[in-house]
Amino acid sequence: MGNPKAFLTVPRQEAGYRPVFERINDYSEVEQTLNSSDRRTQASRCMDCGVPFCHWACPIGNKQPEWQDQLYKGHWREAYYILEQTCDFPEFTGRICPALCEKSCVLNLSIHEPVTIRENEVAIVEMAFKEGFVEPVNPVRNGRSVAVVGSGPAGLTVANQLNRKGYNVTVFEKDELPGGLLRFGIPNFKLSKKIIDRRIRLMEAEGVEFKTGQHIGRNVAATQLTSSFDAVCLAIGSEVPRDLKAEGRELKGIYFALEYLGQQNRILQGIQVADDERISAKGKNVLIIGGGDTGSDCVGTANRQGAKSVTQIEILPQPPVDFNPATPWPMWPQILKTSSSHEEGCTRRWSLTTNKFTGDGKGNVKQVEIEEVEWTQPTDGSRPEMRLTGKKETLDVDLVFLSMGFVNPVQDSIISELTLATDNRKNIAVDADNRTSAANVFACGDAVSGASLVVRAMASARQTAIAIDKFLKD
Repeated sequence: MGNPKAFLTVPRQEAGYRPVFERINDYSEVEQTLNSSDRRTQASRCMDCGVPFCHWACPIGNKQPEWQDQLYKGHWREAYYILEQTCDFPEFTGRICPALCEKSCVLNLSIHEPVTIRENEVAIVEMAFKEGFVEPVNPVRNGRSVAVVGSGPAGLTVANQLNRKGYNVTVFEKDELPGGLLRFGIPNFKLSKKIIDRRIRLMEAEGVEFKTGQHIGRNVAATQLTSSFDAVCLAIGSEVPRDLKAEGRELKGIYFALEYLGQQNRILQGIQVADDERISAKGKNVLIIGGGDTGSDCVGTANRQGAKSVTQIEILPQPPVDFNPATPWPMWPQILKTSSSHEEGCTRRWSLTTNKFTGDGKGNVKQVEIEEVEWTQPTDGSRPEMRLTGKKETLDVDLVFLSMGFVNPVQDSIISELTLATDNRKNIAVDADNRTSAANVFACGDAVSGASLVVRAMASARQTAIAIDKFLKD
């Protein structure tokens, strides 16, 4: 390392967010950036720790110490070349990854001040684009073709990997534009869609073909893919949200979180949404059920739309701040996370379950009954048990968003057409190489694992690309 003792004198410095009063009025990215000098100083904090747990914790195996050292020395080009070897899209992960690497950083484990790995990562790739280090590659074609179904993080990654191996890759996307969850799930204030467009243009320049509005099993026959391409990769995500079985669920004004987020992103993209279908929080009391990142995204979106009040409830207990003895490293730390959206205005409550919704007599949701719960840990080491306390409360609500995660990977007619599952939506059957029960069909990302992190979907896609390459070469 260039300066193995910098961590002793240089404190962690984050770029932070734009002021609340400014960012609450737009959908531009909230996160700021450090100047190049401060960024290099932050990279110097990467110590000569001997065993880089950051590398171990990263699903795609980023070589953080190596590119941190190059960044510290001012070698931006070299830093980018090291980074791109393991990460196809650092401009995405550098913005939205929860940074498993930082949770495993020795400086986090010792003094709770990890290296700013995620911020350094996005700084490197943005400098690379700015200075022209990122250039289209022209692979030597091998005459084989692969169809990729889905253009989210997994689909883009497997397409990128196979294209650069010389395959003719065509990506089929059911939505209006490529990007999947990145485009229609993550708000613009966390990930500008210009960043996605820039990458898509680069991939097209390298030979990847994108076909949007192509819903396999509806307007495109699935068997057409298996017969027209040498291999098919399903990167169709896990899009079925977990529903809430509560009285009054059918009332108007209750939506799944991604219905809301996806629609707002479409509007910002200039895609037409009928007035009577628009979901607006303006002047309304908004309730978000679910305490995760997607729920937080609903908070930020509702505030930008001018909500009267925003409340987010979670069925689990409130986690501790900074350190949780119940989840020591190397477990993922279950600690209190306060997002930029929470800072913009939100009432957060824990240990609450939803009993029922009541309407206004016209079919619209008007109130919700919630009840406090208690969690106990059985002495036999089994899972915690929930108990209703009888302490009930009624909240006035005009708009409710369900953000409770997703069920097991289930898909539509594309699966049954490819004999991967039946009409009653069974899971995709895959082997260790993510090869399905259909002869030349593979799957990757959330379609295999269930809803997970963008970086894990990318890791799965890279492994699947290797398996497809091996399959077509054998």
